[in-house]
Amino acid sequence: MYNVKVFVTLKKSVLDPQGAAVMGSLKSLNYGEVEDVRIGKYMELQVAKSNRDIHAVLDEMCDKLLTNPVMEDYRYEIEEA
Repeated sequence: MYNVKVFVTLKKSVLDPQGAAVMGSLKSLNYGEVEDVRIGKYMELQVAKSNRDIHAVLDEMCDKLLTNPVMEDYRYEIEEA
């Protein structure tokens, strides 16, 4: 069994209106030291071991369902359970 953490972020070239809204709110609350905010997604998966390469399986899942490859980047961390 693998415990997998998947981190999804917008590509740098994609505008982040939600991040901009949070940034504005932080500025209005006097957190002027914050220079940028980008909003993303975090997922935890438990994946059973199989004869398939875990990296290939995760890349396929991310490309087909968990992310929008046109707008988002992803990375993951794998731990054996």
